[in-house]
Amino acid sequence: MNYKENMLLGIEGLRSHLLRSLLSMLGIIFGVGAVIAMLSIGEGAKQEALEQIQLMGMSNIIVEDVPKEDGDNEDGESTKTNHSRGLRWMDARAIREINPLVKNTVPIKEISLSIRYGTERSKANIVGTTPEYADVMNYTTREGSFFSYRDVEDARRVCALGNGIKRKLFLFKSPLGKKVKIGGQWFTVIGVLEEKSVTSSRSRGLPVNDMNQDVYIPITTAMKRLSAGDSEMAYVPGKGWQKKEISEINRFIASVWDVNRIQEAANILKASLLRRHSNTEDFIITVPEALLRQSRQTQRIFNIVMGAIAGISLLVGGIGIMNIMLASVLERTREIGIRRATGATRMDILGQFMFESVMLSFAGGLIGIVTGFALTRVIAAYADWRTIVSYMAILLAFSVSVGIGILFGVYPARRAAKMDPIDALRYE
Repeated sequence: MNYKENMLLGIEGLRSHLLRSLLSMLGIIFGVGAVIAMLSIGEGAKQEALEQIQLMGMSNIIVEDVPKEDGDNEDGESTKTNHSRGLRWMDARAIREINPLVKNTVPIKEISLSIRYGTERSKANIVGTTPEYADVMNYTTREGSFFSYRDVEDARRVCALGNGIKRKLFLFKSPLGKKVKIGGQWFTVIGVLEEKSVTSSRSRGLPVNDMNQDVYIPITTAMKRLSAGDSEMAYVPGKGWQKKEISEINRFIASVWDVNRIQEAANILKASLLRRHSNTEDFIITVPEALLRQSRQTQRIFNIVMGAIAGISLLVGGIGIMNIMLASVLERTREIGIRRATGATRMDILGQFMFESVMLSFAGGLIGIVTGFALTRVIAAYADWRTIVSYMAILLAFSVSVGIGILFGVYPARRAAKMDPIDALRYE
């Protein structure tokens, strides 16, 4: 087989019908582009979920308070339970004492207040917690230090700023030792925490805020100096203003000794809390490790479905190539007869048309890769989705496109190779 001659004839055949060749490649181009774009969206979503779940801590269990409902049910009885006072700091302490699988527990009380320094003012999420928070959440200080146990015992007015809120108030200046006003109280800044990459995960079912906008203070300070107490006034239709009991803390985080037994620890924790809350399930338990497994399973299904949908475009592109090649074989029947009569073998004819088919899919695959990159940029810019283009996605899409060129080019090439030279010369 004369490979050079077949290559030149194949290129000439495609060049002589350039528009038709480009149109036949469209299915391959869009198919490869769609595969790369869909897989990049899936990879981006997987990486984002992994980062947020890791941020919560793979060895942590998060227990969130469920706000109590007010009003009456259909029987006219109050839907608010009188048997449970919601999550308490004592719950977190008790879990650490009675659950042998739990290493530590960290209570968290959140209050939304304004924070001011000089003329700069911003809304912030004030997080009252204990010094263990930094270790449990793997959160380190960029400047200064986190508050200490003595600060918690004395309910001192000290705070550590998230990096985002620090930039809003102080820009490039160091805030250490400066006084900021939180609500109606003055606090001394003793530390600035490192930058954390956090997205809006609460909208995706993950209990993670933008930690860069948080201000961290001792939990006793939050309870004594900034909290309104264990109850607040709320208007109940038909009953007027009444006292509504509020939970002492919003949530607590329990870290376990062995991540392989985290689900067992979560089950024991739930049973213990139910006993302490008079069998009232007024809390939600989140296990990040279980969320990760669920996220991976969901992502696997998403990739399969999206890959199958994008693969249909490649299949349509392959059918288009076969259709064009069959038309090309029919148009060039006399050329095939002349080549056979001048000494070309069936393998030469087969190679000529196979090369044309592979060239179509090869060129379509290359253009499709560029199209895929462009699609990911457009999606990231206008849909605000994170996209990650992996080499495996490019290799997979390109390999499939070339494979389709070979697969759908075999039949037209074999049909051309099997032509009888005498019949081909007679064809008009």
